[in-house]
Amino acid sequence: MPIRMKRIYAPIEAEDGKRVLVDRLWPRGVSKLEAKIDEWPKILTPSNELRKWYHQDMVAHRDEFKVRYMKELEAHSAELNDLRQLAVREQITLLTAAKEEQHNHVVILKQCLEQK
Repeated sequence: MPIRMKRIYAPIEAEDGKRVLVDRLWPRGVSKLEAKIDEWPKILTPSNELRKWYHQDMVAHRDEFKVRYMKELEAHSAELNDLRQLAVREQITLLTAAKEEQHNHVVILKQCLEQK
């Protein structure tokens, strides 16, 4: 099943399947009750250090961010495989508060999940 991505602020849809929040911090202005999050694997989100570094200059740091984030994901291969297996069994939607939809950690995570 294809893995979906969308902003957590977008309306909840039946097609979302399992809703997986992939931000380290809880999104502002979203109640935990209304968000209907099924999974929140913080270990698969960019570390605080990496996240802060990236936000200093998102355009200039983009390529290096991908390399560093993929290294962090490699260090958590068991958790990555767990999420990959969930995606094989059922529809999942990766949720983020990130405004930039083309260049963010969710795109990288989705690519990693779709490999193998």
